[in-house]
Amino acid sequence: MLDSINVSHIFVFDQEKALDFYVGKLGLEVSNDTNLGFMRWLTVRAPGDPSHDILLEVPAPPGMDQKSAEQVRELISKGASGFAAGFSTSNIKKTAEELKAKGVEFTSELTEHEYGSDIGIRDPFGNHIRIVQFAPTSHQLGPKQAAKR
Repeated sequence: MLDSINVSHIFVFDQEKALDFYVGKLGLEVSNDTNLGFMRWLTVRAPGDPSHDILLEVPAPPGMDQKSAEQVRELISKGASGFAAGFSTSNIKKTAEELKAKGVEFTSELTEHEYGSDIGIRDPFGNHIRIVQFAPTSHQLGPKQAAKR
């Protein structure tokens, strides 16, 4: 059976602009940047976490035909992609302040929940992202994080 997620993707329209946002503003690191000839394989990940990469994928051939790519771009631009990615932080208030200072668009302000505190942001393309600081008692922390507390 499956053990883990090693790569997922987020559709972006411009990989350089995506780098500015995901690396420059969110603080992720580039894990792979390879020209495959038919496409650029550009992945990012949380610093020091080699277990999960996110492919910053341009909706275009060869992954889909041009008409479908146009439809995907239109839907993402409208925010219709739904939830694109979720990240965690150990200090949500500081993270929110830093992102505001960098001009990141917020879709929801800092909110307290039973599982912890979170914020909602949007990338330059329309993808919705959540950032959470899990409560110390949250089952969502998982065994690795709970053991650190």
